Amino acid sequence: MLSSAIRTSSSRRLAQSSPLQRHSSSSAGTLPRITERRPDETGRGGRASDAGVKVCVFGATGFLGRYITSGLGTNGVLTYVGSRQDEFAYRHLRPHFELGRAKFQFYSSRDKQSMADLIADADIVINLIGKYYDTKKLEDTPTFPYLKYSVSTSVHEANVEVPKTIAELCTEMQVDNLIHVSSAAANPDSSSEWARTKFEGEEEVLKAYPWATIVRPTQMFGHEDKLLNWFANMADRFPVVPLIDGGHALTQPVWVDDVAKVINRIVDDPEMFEGRRVDCFGPQDYSYAELARFVYDITGQNPTLSEIPVPVAKYAGNLLQYEGNPYMTPDLIDLWSEDYLPEMTAEEYEAQPVKDKVFTMKDLGVEATPIEKVAFRYLHRFRKGGHFLLAGGYH
Repeated sequence: MLSSAIRTSSSRRLAQSSPLQRHSSSSAGTLPRITERRPDETGRGGRASDAGVKVCVFGATGFLGRYITSGLGTNGVLTYVGSRQDEFAYRHLRPHFELGRAKFQFYSSRDKQSMADLIADADIVINLIGKYYDTKKLEDTPTFPYLKYSVSTSVHEANVEVPKTIAELCTEMQVDNLIHVSSAAANPDSSSEWARTKFEGEEEVLKAYPWATIVRPTQMFGHEDKLLNWFANMADRFPVVPLIDGGHALTQPVWVDDVAKVINRIVDDPEMFEGRRVDCFGPQDYSYAELARFVYDITGQNPTLSEIPVPVAKYAGNLLQYEGNPYMTPDLIDLWSEDYLPEMTAEEYEAQPVKDKVFTMKDLGVEATPIEKVAFRYLHRFRKGGHFLLAGGYH
């Protein structure tokens, strides 16, 4: 029964108020350092201590999740990590935590009780669940060709129904704070189903849990990204790399580690951000054509860049969408044909009135990292022979 997992939050707030209040907004959003010892905590401080707060993370095995859990583990936060897969899906997260400071548990997004069991007595829930393509499976049919694809988990289910269920559970179980990660592309009028469902997911979360904190990042880049790596992988697989509608649409990528820092700082003072939105974006916008040339300048790849209209590109998307982890889908083509930018310019964010202000990374003390400072670290592996071929007389 769900009622068995429900508990009042007032006593927990009273018992755990001091750990959450020790770093208030006056600290300019600075996270506790590993060397910093907290009042009345157990352990040696930082990773080997008890931060006095419990956080449940849905979607921790994804791109952003590994960076968030690393920060949580560094600061001694007891973390509940849910996964719908076996232990091999999350074993890379285990080293983020001191022994006994993380609980890894199976859940099903279609089993509300298993989700409630995962949340348990968490003070804060972070939802990172999202999907940009329908997961498909093969089914038998009585007629030729005797097999057909059917949808296992849809984009709508992952981006709308699951966040709604999590928000309802947080309300029912009186969880103190909910952080929902959406997207800067969330738009009810977008041609992309992914962008529309991201917006709808936000609306459903706020209906069920009105004081949720919404985090809206632009496209994220980092070692495991599907942005810069997309261009490099496509050049490895195909002689021609498509630029959707000429690659003229703009995007303002943000480093995934910066977004993780923002979320960890929200965890450190969650009451300050209740019912508010935090937009995360990089320092500069680029067209997709500029990003492609930037990537190939690093990797040394030399594919043909072909400007392809959306309807033509969708022919390729209709074929490639059946891959296990598709590089291209018709909906992704729609998404990349539109600008993927924050809602306002940096100056407009600065000029907002304090009341109902939309926060940015700068408000939390996180400086946006330029893409040029990070991209080489993980793109140089695509160079044929590595960078050693460029060093004359090395051998």
